[in-house]
This record gives sequence, C-alpha cells and structure tokens, in this order.
Amino acid sequence: MRVTAVGFDLDDTLAVTDQSRATLLSDAAEAVSAPALSRDDYLNAHSQHLATETREPIFEDLLPEGSEISSETLTEAYRNAILDALTPLTGVPGLLDTLREQYRVGLLTNGPVVAQRGKITQLGWEPYFDTTIVTGELDAGKPDSRAFGALCTELETPPEEAVYVGDDPEMDVLGANDAGMMTIQVLYPDGPEPEPAADAYIDRDELVLRLPDLLSSF
Repeated sequence: MRVTAVGFDLDDTLAVTDQSRATLLSDAAEAVSAPALSRDDYLNAHSQHLATETREPIFEDLLPEGSEISSETLTEAYRNAILDALTPLTGVPGLLDTLREQYRVGLLTNGPVVAQRGKITQLGWEPYFDTTIVTGELDAGKPDSRAFGALCTELETPPEEAVYVGDDPEMDVLGANDAGMMTIQVLYPDGPEPEPAADAYIDRDELVLRLPDLLSSF
C-alpha cells in the first residue's frame, strides 16, 4: 500500500525540554509556593483531561482542597516553565518541507489547547504542516482511534495509507495501529522500550536525517 500521509507526535518526538518534566513541575510548584506534586500523579490526572482548553482541570484534581494557590496560577507557572525549556530537534522545518513534496503531513499532539498551541506557536512550525491538531480540541485524545481518525480526515487520507511517528508505545504506536495506521516508534536514551507492534523504529537523533528514506521503504 502506497503511503500518502505522515502524522507526527510533538512532545519527545519533534521537540524536547532541556530539563525533565518532573523537574519542571517541581520548579513551577515551588515558584508559586504550591504543594509538591509528583509527576506520576500529574500524568494520571492529565490522562483524564485530554479534551480540555487548559491544564486548570488537571491541577484542580491535584491541589488539596482549600489550597491557597489556585489551579490557574499553577497552570500558568507550569506552562511558562515548559515553554522556557522547550527545544526543537535541529532541522525539523527542512524535514517537513522535504516530506511535503511527497506526502500530506500533519501533527497530532495530546494535551490542553492553550498549552499545546503555545508550543506550536513558539516553535513556529504551523506553516510546515498541512494540519495541526491538539486533542483538547477533540472529543477524545490519543490513544483513542477517534483522535487518529480526525488526523486522517484532515489529511484527506485513508488510515491504511498513513504512517504515524511518535515515541509513546501506548499513545502513539498502539493507538495509531488500532486506527489502521502504520507506525514508526521514535527511540531515545532512557525513553520507552521498543513496542513490538511498531512497523519500524528510528533513533531520535537520526530522525531528521533518516526518516525520508525509512518512509520510502514502506
């Protein structure tokens, strides 16, 4: 089956933070004198609020009742910490330009609208994609097949002709596979283990250089 479209995850695939998310969360909480929050608790709350405008519902779940620090204040502090630490992979715009010569190219990223749109805007990448979708704008987030279906609809491509590129075994690989897409898992030191269901693997530090040739092999 000929590949006609490529979809990408954003966080830890095309852009990374120069500090761990656990550190950024801790620093943001400390900066506004909020109680210490664990990364695992944050991720659990985040998974319950994939279709939301901001992170406020996430922090509402995490902050103790009667907290003197509002979820709005902590949301802003954490968003700013991530934006300050956000670092793109070198060469992504050139890669996307190259891919668009042969494929429709889209971005599907999990998370609240304000947070994820802020990242896309700061990176300046929206013009390089045919579509950018944030799950906060949808009825469901990854790994729900409806999220990947929305991506394929925007790309005007049937799922069986699309490849999704991401790092997370469940959210990206299994989710896209369940939606009928092919998958390439992005690997990096201390990242998730390779998911056997992926159609191919690529090291993140080789993504920009090797991805076009890898896609042509599908």
